[in-house]
Amino acid sequence: MSHRKGYRRGYPVAVLVGLEEKQAVLWAVFSNVVKPQKTINLSGARNDTKALYNFHEIVVNAIRPAMNEGVKSIILSSPLKTSYSENFLAHIKNHHTWLITGANKAVFSQIKGPAVDISQVTVLTRKPEFKKIIEQTTIQETENLIDILEKRLNQSGPEPMVLYSFEAIEDQIISTWKQGKTRPEYLLLTDSYLSTIRQKVKLQRLMQIATNRQIKTRIVKSDSPAGKRLTQLGGFVSLQKIE
Repeated sequence: MSHRKGYRRGYPVAVLVGLEEKQAVLWAVFSNVVKPQKTINLSGARNDTKALYNFHEIVVNAIRPAMNEGVKSIILSSPLKTSYSENFLAHIKNHHTWLITGANKAVFSQIKGPAVDISQVTVLTRKPEFKKIIEQTTIQETENLIDILEKRLNQSGPEPMVLYSFEAIEDQIISTWKQGKTRPEYLLLTDSYLSTIRQKVKLQRLMQIATNRQIKTRIVKSDSPAGKRLTQLGGFVSLQKIE
């Protein structure tokens, strides 16, 4: 995918999971568009405990790639008068507590309405309720990341746990990571930084390399509390961890 196409679609915001009786459809929600990702079919009946368990496990596994790239806002959608979203959340609470606890937890929210084809998703995403959920969910998610940032800022050691300059971050991303040394875990930047940087092509290339190297990248609205904190630090930071 070219940088130009990637820029038109915007940056990743959330994962939308449309849950139905016999299937789940995953959508990648970008700042400008929504793209279909994967369709998962239920093999069996919903009243078959084992079949439903396996179905939910496949959905969880389908969410993982986006989470590994740093997208941790998950929106669950199901038709009115159904409990498909609630059943999936109950599965997570019973079998995947790592998804909803700890510093790297995901943020789940729910909305009513079908979301298995593009026409349904178009209707859903135009609702003020959906836009409000996106805003609230991403704010909570980025606040979790800012908590990590503050802890790394206060963490002492032989190497800095937070990098601020483009050159230092670039060097870390493309270098060979050594055992016992620091490596990038998260790239955090504001949408203002992304839109105003003169080295836009270079930055987008760097972000693609980061994704290929499994570094999580999140773009934060500059007018949000998290964005204001990032702006204080220059608008672009790398959270480091020990390799």
